[in-house]
This record gives sequence, C-alpha cells and structure tokens, in this order.
Amino acid sequence: LYNKNIYPPYAGGGGFIMDGALAKRLHKASETLELYPIDDVFLGMCLEVLKVSPVGHEGFKTFGIVKNKNSKMNKEPCFYRSMLVVHKLLPPELLQMWDLV
Repeated sequence: LYNKNIYPPYAGGGGFIMDGALAKRLHKASETLELYPIDDVFLGMCLEVLKVSPVGHEGFKTFGIVKNKNSKMNKEPCFYRSMLVVHKLLPPELLQMWDLV
C-alpha cells in the first residue's frame, strides 16, 4: 500500500497539538493523497507534503508510564502535572489520576 521503504515522521498515539492554521493546511494536503489505513502514518504523509516535521514532547506518554505501585509519587498530583497524553491506564487509574490532578 505504501510505495516507500520507510514511513515519514509522524505523531504516534492518541494525541497531538497543532495550531488552527496547520490544521487547515493539513486538510488541504489530505485531499491530494490517497487515504492510507493507518491514521498516524497518514498524518505523517500529509505533514511530509507540507514539509513540516513533527516534534516530540515529554508530556506525551504514548507507551504508558512506569509506575511503582508502592511509590508515594503515584499518589501525588505533581507526578502527573507534566503529562499531556497518557496511554495504557485502566479506567480506575484514570479516575484516580483525574481526582489527584
């Protein structure tokens, strides 16, 4: 389905941040490409058309977070303060995180 050896850089996971102007440009770029079944990669393909590279941020924990269940840190709101997107938390853990924050 993809005619290159490697995918372009893309923002993986459940979230990303961009300004409105870029969102509009991405919409136009998306109309020039054949739809690709992996949404993260398709976003990267659109960014490539625009010659824009995604930038990583430590606040995006797309592979989950390492937690020591015995650590006091996990019961402190400051543990979560710099996180923007967190994957792999169970529903009760999400509720606990939001109660702390």
